[in-house]
Amino acid sequence: MAVKLKVKQRENLKSSATKALRNAGQIPAVVYGKDKDSTPIYVDSLDLIRTVREEGENAIISLDIEDGKTVDVMLYDYQMHPIKDEVIHADFYIVDMTEEMDVEVSVRLEGEAEGAREGGILQQPVYELQVRAVPRAIPEEIVVDVSALNIGDTITVADLPVEEEYTILDEVDTAIATVLPPEEEEEEVADVDLSIEPEVIGAEDEDEEVVEED
Repeated sequence: MAVKLKVKQRENLKSSATKALRNAGQIPAVVYGKDKDSTPIYVDSLDLIRTVREEGENAIISLDIEDGKTVDVMLYDYQMHPIKDEVIHADFYIVDMTEEMDVEVSVRLEGEAEGAREGGILQQPVYELQVRAVPRAIPEEIVVDVSALNIGDTITVADLPVEEEYTILDEVDTAIATVLPPEEEEEEVADVDLSIEPEVIGAEDEDEEVVEED
């Protein structure tokens, strides 16, 4: 079931009115979708942040607009203030609950790799995967168990179990987790005094007198 979020329509779209909304703790936003007219709205900043934290960025949100109508959306995008850690604008995309869509889903590694316990280095090359599913089947995250990974092992998309509810669109050889060998310490190079000239084999001592034979 979609989580509900109350919003209000924006009538005044002037920059001064938008600034006043932000100063009052509101986030200017827009609702749009395929073959749908865009609607300017605003939403309480704390309500939106709490919803995203609790439900995830791919959650289905039922926007409760003040005129009594509701619409199912997803948080498609948002903009942050370049200096302050604040959301300054949000885009909500109207979803068709029966139509598949492509979204980015976070990847979380679970467990301690066997190879890491032996000194190897666990790396995660990708943190998101592209997924196709109907809105209600989009996973909140994809959990990958790495506990069986030994040094030199890699988990790719091809190694993930096939799910009926969604399809991963990334290439099957995309590496998700790998354990690298431990870094070898560089051997210490002995200091060499380069100011000492090498001895030339067969060279005569310049100070040695040459004895001429009669």
